[in-house]
Amino acid sequence: MAFQCQRDCYMQEFVTSVVACSPAELKQEINGKKEIIKGFNVKLQDTILFPEGGGQPDDHGLIGDVPVLRVTRNGAEAVHFVGSVLEVGREVQLKVDWERRFDHMQQHSGQHLITALADSMFGYKTTSWELGRQRSTIELDTPSLKPAQVEALEAAVNEKIRANIPVTVQLLSLDDPALEKVRSRGLPDDPAGPIRIIDIEGVDANMCCGTHVSNLSHLQVIKLLGTEKGKKNKTNLIFLVGFRVLKYVERSYSIERSLVSLLKTGPDDHVDAVDKIQKTVKALQKCNLNLLRDMAVLVAQNFKLNPERDLNVYWTFFDQKVVELGPRVLEMLEGKGAGKNGRFQGKVNSMARRGEVEVVRCFTYL
Repeated sequence: MAFQCQRDCYMQEFVTSVVACSPAELKQEINGKKEIIKGFNVKLQDTILFPEGGGQPDDHGLIGDVPVLRVTRNGAEAVHFVGSVLEVGREVQLKVDWERRFDHMQQHSGQHLITALADSMFGYKTTSWELGRQRSTIELDTPSLKPAQVEALEAAVNEKIRANIPVTVQLLSLDDPALEKVRSRGLPDDPAGPIRIIDIEGVDANMCCGTHVSNLSHLQVIKLLGTEKGKKNKTNLIFLVGFRVLKYVERSYSIERSLVSLLKTGPDDHVDAVDKIQKTVKALQKCNLNLLRDMAVLVAQNFKLNPERDLNVYWTFFDQKVVELGPRVLEMLEGKGAGKNGRFQGKVNSMARRGEVEVVRCFTYL
């Protein structure tokens, strides 16, 4: 069956009834840790909350005043995980988290458009895609995508958006011959009811269970951020659609203003300014290391020439190799100390085995 969220992707509130409610558990990541939450699985007569599938995450929302934490599909039914028990047979009002839903609609319809044009323009097939929290990726069956191709593809998808092309939904039976002309990566193992087709007029027809915009103009704009190497000789194309583009521009501008304040230069000079700072830091680090080595030599020479030195000696030296050697030296000289960041220091209580460890040689080695 098709859920109400699939029949009308723009519906934000809906009245239905509770069909079943049973105790359940949900594994969820909270503050970076996976925790098990006890609650209830609720089945409704119908739903406007999309259960995850087709590469699209699930919707969030409310059943009455109870938050819905997860929605999954079980055959022809949607299962809503909530924290409170709901009475079976009770009439309830659903409310979808519209900001999350519309974002998913924009990204998913945008993916269909990019996929269709990448195929028609270059013959690159989409093998998978991921709707991420901040940006999404399409895996293309090609080892590389040239910058000129990315630029041409971005121009083409935005031209389709400006053309105000309608997006419609068709429901076809499993034995409908029209399915043979529809783009698909295959049906799920447990198809339930008619097959849902997302048709971008004159551009693409594709099997899909997800929620979509009704017109390409609702996508607003698509930005292709670039590519990265994918698995098995494939390429990942990174993209943003709609409000995500606006948020990306806002974040980028905020970072740009902060860099202007820190670097005391205009945006066009930021790269050169950072490059200059990095070179200066490297030069200072090299100079600092040379000074530390000179100081270690002087300390060692002073220690060697001092006739009044006793067994309680405070010593310090620098170098990663010596830091690794330090614990062994302290063990021989019955001392204590520690090393960090290329420096090792400690205090020894016996110089009886100094011939073995050649303390002075350790210093002058630096």
